[in-house]
Amino acid sequence: MVEQAHLDEVMANSKLTFEDAVIAKIAGKTAQNIDGLLSMNGNFFSDIADRFRNDSDPTKGISVEVGEKQVAIDMTIILEYGRNARDVFERLTAAVTEAVESMTGLSVVEVNSHVSDIMTKKEWQQQGSNPKKSDSEKRVQ
Repeated sequence: MVEQAHLDEVMANSKLTFEDAVIAKIAGKTAQNIDGLLSMNGNFFSDIADRFRNDSDPTKGISVEVGEKQVAIDMTIILEYGRNARDVFERLTAAVTEAVESMTGLSVVEVNSHVSDIMTKKEWQQQGSNPKKSDSEKRVQ
């Protein structure tokens, strides 16, 4: 068994670090459970990449800045039409802060959310399935 004094010395000289993608993934997976939040919105390239994958990227629309003791998170979101943006923001911020801090021990100094779009659930689901129109359904021939 390791002596406590030696373990304390090792711990004082040791460091736990996280890739930005790990923090973004924690935030993204947490955001999936927030009612009123339809999706995280990535950039053009991540949207194209998602079309070629069956699973969606939980880090899409999230950027983070990770230090040794603190983390800042920026999220771009699609809000469900009719929902109170402030309420969704507060629940998202609280849930992401709790998840990141409890899993990593890092202190979350800020969670910024940018609403890039607002849609009904039906619009969002139709956008996700994006069925191709047959020739007879096309408006222009």
